[in-house]
Parts: sequence; C-alpha cells; structure tokens
Amino acid sequence: MNLAPRMTEAATGGVWSAILLSLRLAGTTVILLMLIATPLAWWLAHSRRRWKVFVEAIVALPLVLPPTVLGFYLLLAFAPQGFLGSAWLQLTGAPLAFTFEGLVIASVLYSLPFVVQPLQGAFEGVGRKYLELAWCLRASRIDAFLTVASPLALRGYVTALVLGFAHTLGEFGVVLMVGGNIPGETRVLSIALYDQVEMLDYAGAHRLAAGLLLFSFVVLLAVYVFNRRALVRP
Repeated sequence: MNLAPRMTEAATGGVWSAILLSLRLAGTTVILLMLIATPLAWWLAHSRRRWKVFVEAIVALPLVLPPTVLGFYLLLAFAPQGFLGSAWLQLTGAPLAFTFEGLVIASVLYSLPFVVQPLQGAFEGVGRKYLELAWCLRASRIDAFLTVASPLALRGYVTALVLGFAHTLGEFGVVLMVGGNIPGETRVLSIALYDQVEMLDYAGAHRLAAGLLLFSFVVLLAVYVFNRRALVRP
C-alpha cells in the first residue's frame, strides 16, 4: 500500500489548518490591539508626565527582548499556579497555557509596540491646533478625537493595523513557548514551517517560507505606497 498520497494529503490539511489558525490569531490580536493601543498611544502623545518615558520603555520592550524570554515569563504567568493562569482557571475552569486564548494574550503583548508607536507618531503629528479649534467650537473631547484627530491620523492607523497583523502572523518564539505545537489549537504557520524543517521536508518548508516572505514584502510595499500617496495628496 502506498502511503505517500495519504501523508501528502494530511500534510496539506495541516498546512491549511495552520494558515486559518494564523489568520484567526492575527485578526483577533489586531482588533484587541487597536482597542488597547489607541488610548495608550493618545496618552503617550499628549501626556507631560515625567514617568511617561518609563511607560514608553515598557511598551517598546518586546522590540529588543528575545521572544523566548518573554515567552518564558508568560508561560510562568499562564501556568495554573501563575497569577494570570490561576485567575483564568477560576474564571473559566480551563487552563490558559497551551491554548488559543493564551496565544492571543501573548500576541497582544508581543505586538504591542508595532501598533502603539505608529499611532503615537500619528497623534503627535496631528498636534493640538486643530483639536483646540474643535474645542472652541464646543466639540467634546471625544467628538474632537473622532472627527478631527482620527481622520488626520489615518496613515498611522493603517500602518499600525498592517504591521500588527503581519508581525503577529510571523511570531515564533513566543508562540512556541506559550502555545507549544498543538494541531488546530496552537500550531500556527511559523510552527508548521519549523516542523517541515525538522522532518527534512525542505520543499514544503520552502513553500511556506516563500509564502511568508512574499506576504511580508507585499504588506510593507502596500504601507509605503499608501503613506506616500497620503503625503502627496492635496
């Protein structure tokens, strides 16, 4: 009996499962990040507190911290004895480590600077002149933010959205530490690529790697093109 076709079919199904799970993880993470990062970036852009620099350093920490270090401490926190894991266990009755929910929390923390920093730069570029004008016209602070600041910061929103999604899609170290390699639950594209290499399936690994490389290039190209067109638009 020839088992090769069945093995190939199973591998293909596993890749598609990893793709769908990765897209689900990146989409969920980006939605949560936009909700969290928008007020945080706004505060960082306008606050004059002296300790703001410490908040900026904490937000930017994942940029320089090795992913395995962050993943290790998150794994300890997500364990049933950890402060996050125990609270989650009492709330839901299920563990947090090696689950999709744990991956989402870890991804939000790991991709946070890729969303906060573009938004912060965009909000700083808006300045206070237009906001003060809106306030003089009796617009509330929320109205001024929604109708003045947000449209002017559109480039920052697009950059933050795309970079946050792409960065989450390419995670490896944090995902492996926190989620492991559970098919259909935590086995995302980067883990699937690692599995292909471990099995010496370089053809399959090449297809996955080339796909991720092409996706990353297209994403960055789209961001640069959009930002350039927004700059020259009258």
